[in-house]
Amino acid sequence: MRTEKIMKLPKVESGGKGITNKHDTKARAMRIARVSGDLAPERVTAILKGLDEAYPDVECALDHRSPWELLVATILSAQCTDARVNMVTPDLFRRFPTAAAMARATLPELEALVRTTGFFRNKAKSIQGAAKKITEEFGGKVPQTLAELITVPGAARKTANVVLGVCFGKAEGVVVDTHVFRIARRLGLAKGDTPQKVEQELMKVLPQERSISFSHQLIHHGRQVCDARKPKCDRCNLEQLCQSKDKTWSS
Repeated sequence: MRTEKIMKLPKVESGGKGITNKHDTKARAMRIARVSGDLAPERVTAILKGLDEAYPDVECALDHRSPWELLVATILSAQCTDARVNMVTPDLFRRFPTAAAMARATLPELEALVRTTGFFRNKAKSIQGAAKKITEEFGGKVPQTLAELITVPGAARKTANVVLGVCFGKAEGVVVDTHVFRIARRLGLAKGDTPQKVEQELMKVLPQERSISFSHQLIHHGRQVCDARKPKCDRCNLEQLCQSKDKTWSS
């Protein structure tokens, strides 16, 4: 369900009329830059507004019908594209539709079904272990707290945050995947050198009610615009708020 969405340029309000004016936007960016530091509230608000305007309706790209399915899909998505995972999970869940059913599956059966996601032996062990843990200790239901979820095999903080945010609307942390890690640092919202450090920094900067949508928006932004090797800065509606050293274009 990796749906590509076309980025919309922000409309800057001026004189009561919505306009797309790079000079007006640049002036606004310069005013924001004069406020002390990358983490100035006005700058953070401007970044969040730009993301809302560009990606107003983003959703999780992994297909799922339940918290259990999303948990498994997220475990399988490590070092694998969402598109590939979405090709694998229909057969997987057809064969083993519940945690209890997957707990009874043999490793060779699971390995065969998830082989194309890469690291299939480790992933098969993780989803089998997750199935047994949830069946035996949580009554077959995915737990709804971070503390409990991270005890499930294969469910580190990122996976737990994805499930809590998407399925239960709970923002106990911030999902930091490779896109969020890269772009948060480029925008100066975080400086940490590990996902865990970046998550802790973002939790201090972001309003809690924006923690879930922010990650989804940055993931889409990373896929469409803010590429790791050659960011498309001429297409970026956050360009004038960004001072990254690897910018490829400046207005």
